[in-house]
Amino acid sequence: MNGNIGILGAGRMGEALLSGLLRSGAAGPDRIRATVRRPERAAELSAQYGVEVSTDSAAVAEWADQVVIAVKPQTLGQLLDQIVGHIRPGEPVISVVAGITCARFEQALGDIPVVRVMSNVPVLVDEAMSAISPGAFATEADLVTAEKLLTNVGRVVRLGEQHMDAVTALAGSGPAYFFLLAEAMIDAGLLLGLSRDVSTELIVQTMVGSALMLRDTGRHPVELRESVTSPGGTTIAAVRVLEEQRVRAAFLNAIEAARDRAVELGAD
Repeated sequence: MNGNIGILGAGRMGEALLSGLLRSGAAGPDRIRATVRRPERAAELSAQYGVEVSTDSAAVAEWADQVVIAVKPQTLGQLLDQIVGHIRPGEPVISVVAGITCARFEQALGDIPVVRVMSNVPVLVDEAMSAISPGAFATEADLVTAEKLLTNVGRVVRLGEQHMDAVTALAGSGPAYFFLLAEAMIDAGLLLGLSRDVSTELIVQTMVGSALMLRDTGRHPVELRESVTSPGGTTIAAVRVLEEQRVRAAFLNAIEAARDRAVELGAD
């Protein structure tokens, strides 16, 4: 990546991006600065990563060639008040603030290029799934900048901003669905007499292997499922119960509910 990168809000997502940029070699410590709210936290992160971390968001915004805003939605207004007038003309702002539209930044900061991001917690292991949407003043170059940043911690797709609530329900909340499924399957192992350690290892590696097959083979999920489902076998017996219990419909309804809640939060 070219230029200096300022990360305003080095919380979970901001710190994950910071560490991912350093691990990948996309930017050295001299080209990254970050901010947090507490001086003691700034000192801790600076010692851990060897980058300059402070509480002065306005100064970092002025220094940076691209600004990443990664604060919580409830503290965004305070941050915007601090940095208004400190964003250089044409300096892209990349927002990973959940539920906040590009228009909110444009109204507060002026006619600046904004790229909105929705990512998820596998950013912590460099396997995030992120979606990006351009604001009214964002260019192709700004989208490329955001993509270069986020590919250091996972994969990226471009979508219109009208789809961001759906992305939140699918990818943003999605890891929780897999964790819940893993929890249930591990408990099933206990029910069947296995130890928790053995059951956990079986299920976690099964999920990892299955996910890699989905990603790397390009085969449809139905095709992969049918390859495991023999006539009259154990798998079809289990699938029948899942269908009788309307598990598929429950997932559809749950994800739709998550989308509806995302819409509500964005309107607050």
